[in-house]
Amino acid sequence: MGKPRLRIGLIGTGFMGKAHAFGFAAAQRVFNLPFELELHTVADRDETLAAAAARTLGFTRSSGDWRSLVADPEIDLIDITAPNAFHREMALAAIANGKHVYCEKPLAPTAAEAREMADAAAAAKIKTQVGFNYLCNPMLGLAREMIRAGEIGDVRSYRGIHAEDYMADASTPFGFRHEPAGGGALADIGSHALATAEFLLGPIERVMGDCVTAIASRLDGRGGHRVVTVDDTSRAFLRFASGASGSIEASWIATGRKMQHDFEVYGTKGALLFTQERLNELHVYSMADAAGRRGFRRIEAGPEHEPYGLFCVAPGHQLGFNDLKAIEVARFMEAIAGLGPEPFDFRAGQRIQMLVETIQASAREGRWLDIA
Repeated sequence: MGKPRLRIGLIGTGFMGKAHAFGFAAAQRVFNLPFELELHTVADRDETLAAAAARTLGFTRSSGDWRSLVADPEIDLIDITAPNAFHREMALAAIANGKHVYCEKPLAPTAAEAREMADAAAAAKIKTQVGFNYLCNPMLGLAREMIRAGEIGDVRSYRGIHAEDYMADASTPFGFRHEPAGGGALADIGSHALATAEFLLGPIERVMGDCVTAIASRLDGRGGHRVVTVDDTSRAFLRFASGASGSIEASWIATGRKMQHDFEVYGTKGALLFTQERLNELHVYSMADAAGRRGFRRIEAGPEHEPYGLFCVAPGHQLGFNDLKAIEVARFMEAIAGLGPEPFDFRAGQRIQMLVETIQASAREGRWLDIA
């Protein structure tokens, strides 16, 4: 007998929609998935766009109305890559129709909405996944393994940053990311820095935030300007439950930066350094090395770092962003089949939004705040 079929409905066909479609296609060829995946229907804001996306991305059908996907009894999984403001309505509708849901981050514009979504998923006993595919990098898994094994001793401090420059030009027009529901730089990309920090070191207990709007207005596309109220750059000091302290920074106006998702972890016996711009490398410093021989050494990703070997049998040949999406898809399929835990479910996504909102509240109030 063949594998059971799992039919996918994708909502949204922009950059992330394409990345998700690639993830499904690649995962089926790289991994021994518990399902035979079918790219069933893709939806966009009108039928013309949806039909073009279906041809490009390999979906059998298309629709100009996302509601037709969540109501379709043939579809098993709804994948949401639409703008943040639509996530709640789409996810709740999918859950109400008994669909599993894969949703890009941030999960929702507010922690309250994210909680509603997580509660609904739990009540319906369906599986969920939030798109934090950077956490699927074998080098991040290795870093966490080394930290937990005590290889760098007791962790004293942490620094994380996610910086890009796609909003650095003040002439870039006002878009959905500048709406309050868009969340600003902290919610849009700082969420990755927060997720990585907790992935490596465990829960954050207290935060002290600073959020800055550097470009106060943007062109509105109609010859005028719109006031911007969301942050362009945010920073936060952190206190972890483990006793470690640290900081994170998020910026979408970091001129020249295209994909800086970096972290530094400093312990009593050594340190770890990582940059997403060289995502197949982890740098390690060890106090066990002899004096005069100490320095950061590079660990290069290879088949020893699962699941790298499923993509390539030789080290140094490099995984990429879309490969991490394929790993994320494969792990979610295992969760749906009951073969493993949900890698980053709606409850985890809710927590990230709660961290974002607590940092924002701390910035407004000018004081340290505990994480609820």
